[in-house]
Amino acid sequence: MDSFPAYFPLAGRKVVIAGAGDAAEAKARLFEGSPATVIRLDGHAAYLPGSYTGATLAFVASPDEVFVQAAASAARAARVLVNVVDRPELCDFNTPAVIDRGEVVAAVGTGGSAPVLATMLRNDIEVQVPEGTGRVAALLRKFQSEVRGALPALHERRAFLRDAVLGEAAEAARAGDMDRAGQLFREALAKGSARRGTVRFIAGKGPSDLLTLRAVRALGAADVLVLDGDAEPEVVKMARRDVERVDGAGVDADHLIQLAREGRQIVRLITHAVDPALVHALTQAEVVVEVLPAAS
Repeated sequence: MDSFPAYFPLAGRKVVIAGAGDAAEAKARLFEGSPATVIRLDGHAAYLPGSYTGATLAFVASPDEVFVQAAASAARAARVLVNVVDRPELCDFNTPAVIDRGEVVAAVGTGGSAPVLATMLRNDIEVQVPEGTGRVAALLRKFQSEVRGALPALHERRAFLRDAVLGEAAEAARAGDMDRAGQLFREALAKGSARRGTVRFIAGKGPSDLLTLRAVRALGAADVLVLDGDAEPEVVKMARRDVERVDGAGVDADHLIQLAREGRQIVRLITHAVDPALVHALTQAEVVVEVLPAAS
């Protein structure tokens, strides 16, 4: 990872745009509808560090080299991060291609080296992120404290939220009916997380691109990852960074049954054939078992 992506909260923040012309207007449009206060500078005011005091970000856009150097220096003197349009060597940060869905924001960056590629990738992603996605995030934020109180166990909370973002409450939020979304969410929360634990066996050897989409989603949803030392690192990386990792050498059927009865979503990465006796023991204990083969 050559650049670290980060998000700056904009409520109550100041953003300065120094310069004029199409490039400056394009930067200003990035903040339309945001809660940030946008300050536009041109001429002598752009050369004064005081013009940037208290700003979170500063953008400089001008074909005039003297203006660019002076404005960027003034912003840095005020300890403000600077982006100079089309001059990556002068930038403290680069502006990614942004998918704006209100409370859901996705970004694609190339470190300033290939903005056209970033734009193309953004267009591909944008199609997959519906307009109402931000309202779903707003719904989850509204009930965040209630969910934590009702479901203090992390794995139960995650299971409930995974279901919630695909359920009726989320559908109502995407459609813009936030009152009904709130009602449906409360009803679902009152029922709690009744999800049964599941053990999914997934191939942990071989190229990661042979995994099926179902297997990739299972890795992303896992609460517990049971793996052996020779599991393929690229496959392991598809699980969440904060997933609980367990050494497969010390895990038997009883351990898996216990985890499943706690409602955990377990992925067992296998580097050999699935043990039929293990699968039988799990099914006898009424644990849901899935064996997800690699793509052919």
